[in-house]
Amino acid sequence: MVTVNIHEAKTHLSRLIEQAVNGESIVIAKAGKPLVKIVALGAPRAPQRLGFMDGEISVPEDFDRMGEAEIAVMFGA
Repeated sequence: MVTVNIHEAKTHLSRLIEQAVNGESIVIAKAGKPLVKIVALGAPRAPQRLGFMDGEISVPEDFDRMGEAEIAVMFGA
């Protein structure tokens, strides 16, 4: 993500818009403090990362058989 100050944004607005249209996000800052973000309308959101909880949860070995007896009873087996 590119960060530019207000003066640079005014000077290079067309270039910054073109960058946003091409999928890049631009932050406009004043005195180094981010104020606004320029993104293209309808720009796709960042895809969700698969495996982002790796190491934080665990799946039991018998996961596919959990509740097997209760399910069998519910279906009259």
